[in-house]
This record gives sequence, structure tokens and C-alpha cells, in this order.
Amino acid sequence: MSAIAVPSPVPSPSDDAEGIRKALQGWRADKEALVRILARRTAAQRSAIRRAYAFLFREPLLNSFRQRLSRQYCPVTVDFWKAIILWTMDPAERDANLVHGALRRRGDGDHLAVLVEVSCASDPDHLVAVRRAYRSLFGCSVEEDLASCPALQQPLRKMLVSLVSSYRYGGDRVDADVAKLEASQLSEAVRKKQPHHDEVVRILSTRSKPQLRATFRRYREDHGTDIVDDIDSRCSSQFARTLKSAVWCLTSPEKHFAEMIRESVVGLGTYEDMLTRVVVSRAEVDMEQIKEEYRARFKTTVTCDVVDDTSFGYKDILLALVGCEEE
Repeated sequence: MSAIAVPSPVPSPSDDAEGIRKALQGWRADKEALVRILARRTAAQRSAIRRAYAFLFREPLLNSFRQRLSRQYCPVTVDFWKAIILWTMDPAERDANLVHGALRRRGDGDHLAVLVEVSCASDPDHLVAVRRAYRSLFGCSVEEDLASCPALQQPLRKMLVSLVSSYRYGGDRVDADVAKLEASQLSEAVRKKQPHHDEVVRILSTRSKPQLRATFRRYREDHGTDIVDDIDSRCSSQFARTLKSAVWCLTSPEKHFAEMIRESVVGLGTYEDMLTRVVVSRAEVDMEQIKEEYRARFKTTVTCDVVDDTSFGYKDILLALVGCEEE
């Protein structure tokens, strides 16, 4: 469920484009105006604004934003422009860029989270659109880049390629017999500390999300524990941690994203890239569910933690995308 508060009536794309152009004039951009316009528009409306801006001013809107970003030195201001650029992108274009960036990072466990989120928390048609956008933007397939990424070792690489290559059945049909059989296969692999078993990868990369929910429910009924708890208690490898994220993103994405937000704000400092990615990518998808999960698990709100850990324009864009929350 989206957290975006779209005004009524909505200004025309041309009016919005002219408002953005005005906000970008001068030495210091009017960030409040940019947030007021862009953070209250849907993906389709933002796309129309980009077209109107390019037509009126003969310059891509994202280029105007990137020029601003290139001149920034203050970290908070840099974070604002990164967030506004990601938000203004088409969702598939955004995810393609996030995956491309993740595949080029080193020594950063968060790159695996990006790959799992895009592969598993997307609906089938969106994932196809991401793959198409990736090919258009970077001249090769995301599967090709994943398979040749030196930072990824087997069997993790095999699982990620399988997940990003999937095209799942999108209906609600569930086969109880398949759920029973595959719950048993998953249990055997996890309890033998073999989460990388071929059957585990096959099940997670091919079954529909309703079928997986049924399988994990049967797992819990037959074995008395949740599959995520068993992975946590029995397996400690990087593969197992990534598998846990995949299970959550496939069947309960709000749990994964609530944990990511919390991880980004706890302790000293804030992991701004992680926080930005989660808020921007989920604002139009399931932010309301994420906020409910966050409150239930951490006894506070996303809004409170964003206010405590961010400032200025960066805080404003995040709060606008998170939406209203009761204290």
C-alpha cells in the first residue's frame, strides 16, 4: 500500500516542470519546493513531468539534478540529491541502477540485500521490466553481469542468478501436495546444514509467492519452527543469511525492509544509502505495511527514527515518502 499523498487536483506536468525549473534556479536550490512537487506524485506522474521538462527546457530532468549533485560537498545535501534522483527515476530504471551499483561494490554486505530485494520483492512483470531496463542502460543482461561478478562466489552466485532470472506464476493457485513435499525437502536441507542444496534453489527461484507461503506454513506446521528461525539457528554462512533475506522478501517483504530501516539508523551514524533505497523503493509499494511491522517489532515508528537520524532537506524528502504516522 502506497504512502504517497497525491494532491487533488494534480497540477499539469508542464506546471510541475516549470515549478521544478524555478526551484533549481540560483545558487541554492529550493529543496522544499522540489519535495512538495515530486514527493506527492505517482511514478506515472513523475514520468510525465520528466517528459514535459525535457520538452520545455531541452534538458533531461535527471541531468539537471545530477549537475546539482556534482557540485555538492556537504554529506546531507549529497544524500538529498541522491534520494531525489532515485525517486524521480522510473521504478524499473531505478532498480536496474541499484543492481548495477551493487554489482560494482566490494566489501559491503548490503550489495547482496539489493540483489535479493530486486529479485524477490518485485512482482514478476516488474522484474522483467528491470531486466529490460538494465539491458538498455548498460548494454548487457543483468544475468550476465551477475554470473561474471568476481565478488560473488558459488553457490551464492548460482542462487542469485536463478532468482533474478525467474518469472513466477502470478496467480493465487496453490497445490497442497507440493507444499507438503517441498516443506520436507527444505527441512532436510536446512537441518543437514545444506541450505545451498539444488532443491532449495529450485524451490525458491521457481515457485509462486502464494505457493511458497503455503510451503513455509506447512514447514512450520510439520516441524514446529519457522524456516527463517531454523536457518538462523543452524546455518551461519553468507549464503544462509542471503537465503533468509530471500525467504522474507518473497513472502513477507515488510519484515525484511523494516529490518533494513532499523539497521540503517541504529548505532553511531546513519547508513544513508540503505535508508534512502528502502524508503524510495517501497514508498509506492508497501510502506504502510512496513511501518506497521516496524512499530510492532521495534516499539517505535519509522518517522521517529528518521527525524532522530537525519536533517534538513534529506529528512524532508524521506518523511514525505514515508507518509503520516501516529505517534
